[in-house]
Amino acid sequence: MRGSLFIVLILALVTLSNCARRTSISGGPKDTLAPALRNAFPKNYSTGFTGNEIKLVFDEYVKLKNINKQLVVSPPMQTPPEISPLTASRQIIIKIQDTLLPNTTYSLNFGNSIEDNNEGNALGDFKYVFSTGPIIDSLQLSGTVKDAYDREPEALTSIVLYEANTFTDSTIYKSAPRYLTNTLENPAAYRFENLKAGKYQIAAIKDVNGNNRYDPYLDKIGFHAETVTIPNDTLYEMELFRERKPFRALKSQQAGGSKILVAYEGFQENPSVTIRDLQKELQTYVTKVQDKDSLHVWHEPTSSDTLTITVRQDVYQKEFRLGIRKQKPDSLSLGLLNGALHLRDFLKIRPSVPIARLENSLITIKDKDSVLVPFTAEIDNYNTTLHFKFEPQPVQRYTMQMLPGAVTDIFGRTTDTLKFTFATRNTSDYGNLRLTLENVKRFPVIIELADEKGKTVLSRNAASSGPVDFQLIDPRQYYLRVIYDDSKNGRWDTGSYSERRQAEEVIYFPRLIDVRANWDVDQVFKLP
Repeated sequence: MRGSLFIVLILALVTLSNCARRTSISGGPKDTLAPALRNAFPKNYSTGFTGNEIKLVFDEYVKLKNINKQLVVSPPMQTPPEISPLTASRQIIIKIQDTLLPNTTYSLNFGNSIEDNNEGNALGDFKYVFSTGPIIDSLQLSGTVKDAYDREPEALTSIVLYEANTFTDSTIYKSAPRYLTNTLENPAAYRFENLKAGKYQIAAIKDVNGNNRYDPYLDKIGFHAETVTIPNDTLYEMELFRERKPFRALKSQQAGGSKILVAYEGFQENPSVTIRDLQKELQTYVTKVQDKDSLHVWHEPTSSDTLTITVRQDVYQKEFRLGIRKQKPDSLSLGLLNGALHLRDFLKIRPSVPIARLENSLITIKDKDSVLVPFTAEIDNYNTTLHFKFEPQPVQRYTMQMLPGAVTDIFGRTTDTLKFTFATRNTSDYGNLRLTLENVKRFPVIIELADEKGKTVLSRNAASSGPVDFQLIDPRQYYLRVIYDDSKNGRWDTGSYSERRQAEEVIYFPRLIDVRANWDVDQVFKLP
């Protein structure tokens, strides 16, 4: 009996201990299912629609995410529909605030904006469709988009369709399209659904301000020149480009003593700028502000407190009147731009003020053995750079000395004695690339090596077949692109929508080219 009671007591204590032990509460498996539409009033794909409100009911609480960016209404409504609530709910209410077109199929594509409230599982590419007529239009049109110059297309491009019988040259600037879709799901592809048979004009717009219209000062555009007939199973490719905006001076302001800043937009090609005080036209020098759409206009000192600035490029002209106050002119200084001198480059020095004169007899360049190096010098005031050209040798260290009077700026000032040191690397620190092009349709072509961000590092022009050499290039991976230079001006030219002209054709090599130090790379590029 005593033994049995002892065993019972031990078992009771163990049971109580297990009951008191802390454990985490399991919530079950994670919800990975997207919400589902349980009902819709009117039903999805209804015909004969006459109301102004749509109710969507889901099987769980949902929330809207980025609805303003993701919702695509086609055809677009002049006043967008009101979507509510913005908080979690089992239903979404759509209030139509525009007059609907008769006998028209409407599509409200929510993209991925509808998510469940707890886990954020998205109801992918959800679409509500209705028709104000007796049938649902069901034709489709698909295609691809790419950037005319860059390797990858930008995200979220709008694709627009206009009815051909009402389309004019100004329609795309002023009117909303008949149908609208975008590249939300795939930046390189688009698809229209629920289209009506007919003839259309098609275009792709990087719609910056989201107004369903083309603004050439903001947007990129791509277009198909011919009329598109639906039904049609052709895949239409469009290449987006930014039009070359016309030059336009925006403002002027004093930027220092005897220095005016002129901000501009558009394509500038060495515009002329003149400045007058109350008595005469002043002597001026125009320099480009680095990495900005601005110019510095330097002028001779004047006692006037009001200046008239006239900016001209081709037939364009604009005049500014500017009040100025007395300030000291910018001081003169010089800085070395490339202390690590590339073997195929020349020495560059940047002055703080435009330079009027160089005295080469007061400038010397010596190598590490103190041997004089012959050179030629050039002044590039527009880019605020002094160029010193000679043949740099591998693994060499150079010293440049400028004596007083060697450099004179536009205000007649000179520097004291200056010394700069710079060096070169060995040829084995670089790589070489020989490129052979096949299937070139026409010449000339431009061959560009670009870094991983797409910025051009080196460029060559080819007027005929034969190998193209890139010698002594920095070891790295490069993108390679070939441009058909149809304008024969040595640069890539963008297109023009108003002239119905496409951008010059650019073709990319399908992969990165790895150039290593002390390596010679032979690469064949077979163009399509």
